[in-house]
Amino acid sequence: MDAPHLHLAADPDAPSGEISDRVVSIRVVLADDHVPMRRSLRLLLDSEEDVEVVGEADDLASAVGFVQRCRPSVLVLGLGTAGGSGMTGGSDAPSGSGGETIRQLRARAPAMQIVLVTMDENPVLAQSALAAGALGFVVKDLADEELAPAIRQAARGEQYVSPRVASRLAGLDRALVDDRLSAREVEVLRLIALGHTSVEIAHQLQLSPRTVETHRARIHRKLELTTRAELVRYALGRGLLRI
Repeated sequence: MDAPHLHLAADPDAPSGEISDRVVSIRVVLADDHVPMRRSLRLLLDSEEDVEVVGEADDLASAVGFVQRCRPSVLVLGLGTAGGSGMTGGSDAPSGSGGETIRQLRARAPAMQIVLVTMDENPVLAQSALAAGALGFVVKDLADEELAPAIRQAARGEQYVSPRVASRLAGLDRALVDDRLSAREVEVLRLIALGHTSVEIAHQLQLSPRTVETHRARIHRKLELTTRAELVRYALGRGLLRI
């Protein structure tokens, strides 16, 4: 794991030309197209002695520019629902899903770690983001408690997932391994259990209704369950639904 870029603050009491290790700042670029949220996150991070926000971006192209110029230790990236980056791009910006955006950003700056901040608590999204190379997954309404610790752990090369999501990730992992469901099948299962129709699921996941019906049939066959009520009980037992 690449070591984070750490900035040693100058000590006014130290002899000229010397650097003190009194304060170590983690250099952060903050990227979110929702201005009030970004301002709130900036105020939050400015209150942390060991975190230095070196750039703010409201689109992916600007985020890439700050990353290339400022060489931050951590990029805090606002993530939209359904895995989208939630931000517009540009000719030089990463494109595709949230996972693809993360992979492209990590390829451009391998020494930089990424912490996601999102309203979406879907464990499938969290797993996809972590698999793509993010080290942090923070729920926006808990950012005041969780963002700074997530940044610190990411700068050390350690993973941080909001506990509210982490508890459901365990159920997702069991579903993927024990019952041989694919990540997409788990996602479809979760939406079925939440009461969505195949047409609604197709719209949310950008699939055709026929593809959703195929996933539905495979889920029933693999789990050996026949009714929606049984699927709901299964999803609850795996911790895939927010209660």
